[in-house]
Amino acid sequence: MAYNFKDVTILIVEDMLPLLTLTKSLAQIFGFRNIFGAKNGIEAYKIYKKVEPDLIITDWLMADMDGLELIHKIRNDEDSFNPYIPIILMTGYTDKNRVELARDNGMTEYLAKPYTADDLYNKIVQTIEKPRKFVKCDMFMGPDRRRRETPYLGPIRRNDDYFKEQRKEMQNAADDIIARDKD
Repeated sequence: MAYNFKDVTILIVEDMLPLLTLTKSLAQIFGFRNIFGAKNGIEAYKIYKKVEPDLIITDWLMADMDGLELIHKIRNDEDSFNPYIPIILMTGYTDKNRVELARDNGMTEYLAKPYTADDLYNKIVQTIEKPRKFVKCDMFMGPDRRRRETPYLGPIRRNDDYFKEQRKEMQNAADDIIARDKD
């Protein structure tokens, strides 16, 4: 499906000017008209607060404030206007430990460098078509790490899970009584 991005504001954070220029050009080709660029996380956060973007694409390794620090600040800072903003983290590091570290720091999607125009577009579309619920607790703020909506079949470990089971059993018992009364 083709999207109309002309009214969507995007912030691209990349410390290497050629890559920043390339990513901004690709965003223009995709139809974005409100495109802002920053060369590090400090500059990006100032722009983020000023222009209130709808999407952020950030590099990981940068001087002053890197991509993970930027994500953490956006997700947790009291001055952050939208801690739920989709953030695509782009990096050349693709080993499992790095991907998990990025995920555990609150990124929405992970884009491996080098990437193609299709790769970038697909990550942007994925943030639209498959939005993820957010989790906020003492140690984490970001998209739910689980992508699948499969039911948990393990032991009940939370009070809320126990009460859900109890309500389900009560509903089933009530349904049985109603069915017997109809007969």
